[in-house]
Amino acid sequence: MRHITFRQLTVFASVAANRSFSRAAEDLCLTQPAVSMQIKQLEDRVGLPLFEKMGKRIYLTEAGTTLARHANTIAQQLRVAEEDLSALRGGHVSPLNIGMVSAAKYFAVRLLADFCRQCPNIELRLNVQNRERTLELLADNQIDLAIMDDTPQEIDTVAESFAEHPYFFIANYDHALVNKHRILLETLNSEFFLVREPKSGTRILTDRYFLENNFRPKAVLELDCNETIKQAVMAGMGIAFLSAYAVALELQVGRLSRLKVIGTPVVSEWFAVRRTEKQLPRVAETFCQFLHQEGKQTMTHLLKGRSHIFKTVFTDQAIG
Repeated sequence: MRHITFRQLTVFASVAANRSFSRAAEDLCLTQPAVSMQIKQLEDRVGLPLFEKMGKRIYLTEAGTTLARHANTIAQQLRVAEEDLSALRGGHVSPLNIGMVSAAKYFAVRLLADFCRQCPNIELRLNVQNRERTLELLADNQIDLAIMDDTPQEIDTVAESFAEHPYFFIANYDHALVNKHRILLETLNSEFFLVREPKSGTRILTDRYFLENNFRPKAVLELDCNETIKQAVMAGMGIAFLSAYAVALELQVGRLSRLKVIGTPVVSEWFAVRRTEKQLPRVAETFCQFLHQEGKQTMTHLLKGRSHIFKTVFTDQAIG
């Protein structure tokens, strides 16, 4: 292990991230034989195979998974060192790697824009994915922080809440229940529900809410993004249980309507999530402070400014 070079670790980390020798070669501007040679030399020095091939795909072995974790930690430490040294030289640009679940894009881009205006010497790298992929990026140390609507249990993380996250039922503007008040949840039993895919944050919260209320819809269609669900609801295919942030614009222009179901909105939270063992770069720590200081106020203003429907969205959870 003493004779492993940083170049070999860099090549290995790229192959591990891409799960492909050819894509790693493209990313590193190397030939594929050069990448293969670096990996072969690394495996010889480690004394264990790092990859295994099944069909046309390659996978990390147990040794490869272990080394990938350490390689990412080394790369992170070097990045922090480079940032600290650049700060001493002055005039540096700090990279900020942020990941977020897809439901966060409706507000987080505005928060990031405000933060970049306050701290102009930032190179923002933004990755919007579903929950499962966001956790993979976090686990692989490809992002500094993740903006998520739950506290993940799959990996060891620190999750800090910075704002409330209301959910409620939506329907097409001419749905029969739109003008009703204090709707019982059981009333929706015969409705056709449009739901997110399993493992998404929205689906996890929806399933938990249904289970807690002993509610089981008779008909469900799974769709893989909020935009598709909204279009389906507007087309009259069914109703949905979605984030207030995801539907704010459609409610404002009258394309969708909120169903006033007793016990809603259900208020969850937004979290800034990082790996427990990760040493955050200074700019990421500053961004966390910004979220805690200004996140809730900015997001509440965003909702209330969009439509009169949201004027009581944070205070009528038990009323509907």
